[in-house]
Amino acid sequence: MKIISLDIEGFRSMKQVHWKPTNLNVIIGPNGAGKSNLLRFLELMTISAQGTLGKYIQSLGGMAPLVWDGQATRLACQLKMVPFDQENGAQDTLLTYDLVLARLGQSSAYRIEQEGLTKYEGLEKGPETEAVTVLKRTHHEAMIFDDKEKTLKTLEEAFSEEESLLSIAATPFFANRFMTHCQRQLISGSIYHDVPVDRLAPLRQPVVTRAERRVDPDGQNLISVLHTLYTEDRDFRYELDAAMRAAFGKEFDSLMFPPAADQRTQLRVIWKSLQRGQSTAELSDGTLRFLFLLTVLAAPAPFTAIDEPELGLHPSMLPIIAEYAVSAAEQAQIVLTTHSPQLLDAFTDIQPSITVALCEQGETQLKNLSGEALAYWLENYSLGRLFHSGELEDL
Repeated sequence: MKIISLDIEGFRSMKQVHWKPTNLNVIIGPNGAGKSNLLRFLELMTISAQGTLGKYIQSLGGMAPLVWDGQATRLACQLKMVPFDQENGAQDTLLTYDLVLARLGQSSAYRIEQEGLTKYEGLEKGPETEAVTVLKRTHHEAMIFDDKEKTLKTLEEAFSEEESLLSIAATPFFANRFMTHCQRQLISGSIYHDVPVDRLAPLRQPVVTRAERRVDPDGQNLISVLHTLYTEDRDFRYELDAAMRAAFGKEFDSLMFPPAADQRTQLRVIWKSLQRGQSTAELSDGTLRFLFLLTVLAAPAPFTAIDEPELGLHPSMLPIIAEYAVSAAEQAQIVLTTHSPQLLDAFTDIQPSITVALCEQGETQLKNLSGEALAYWLENYSLGRLFHSGELEDL
């Protein structure tokens, strides 16, 4: 599944936001406009589908810092999703997921006030399309329907007020594939922001490796994922070696994974002019972050968002990251936030969808750039130049 529209109400600076993402999205805008808030909301939805929403909100200080201006009485969203291989305008199946968190008075506590999952099939028939309820929940009761549209179970006091029904209902017992599709889409999203690469960062340390093919949002399993893909996937190894040579020239030789103490494995980068490879503990922040981004985009989650991928990278590396992002968007939804005109200019043959985040009177507004005005400017100017001049925000 992929997200085709997202409505957010009452989350941090997003008092009322509507956004229509495509397969490859780049979000720009000034500091404080709400770009990171969008990623954090997507992270909240991922946590909700995992069934750990209560602990997550508690770790952030409760509802007060999450609702708009600290005063909103609820936090609500609506997601619309279609199968990834459906073309725009030819959608035959649509899932709509709604979730409402009600703040309890002025406290930091909340409860799930409303939740629903609805499927629409045969959309090409137009007005005749019928909505089929998959999941429906209010504060007092919840109903789940099987694939034959029969009520499978009614839950009264058996579900938590703080956790989504979706997180506990998408199991083989409930036998509804649409519920499973929706939960998997949300639970498998990977939101990467504030991944530490400093000298004490966990991703620099040797690890006990196991077969892993996707980098966790905190990045701590990077070595394990690299070890799996680099040693078992010939195409991945070839592409990563080519990207490293494009960034560092012929000086780069290969990656190695020698054993360390306590049955752990370390990562070393082999340079042709050095007899001893550099471990992750010795690599520069930029080199390690470059390896991290290559690995994330080579094996993306179905929904992958990266906050400011240009941080710490030399501008010559950005075309490589852009190329990897374009390739990743063929199998996943990719969202990048950026302040870098060079990154925008790095997209050449395939242009991403550009969303401008602006803050107006304390409210984030997300505006997709499209139409004749943008096409006119792109005839003579690059995206990066338009961004640097401020024309993109004006559009």
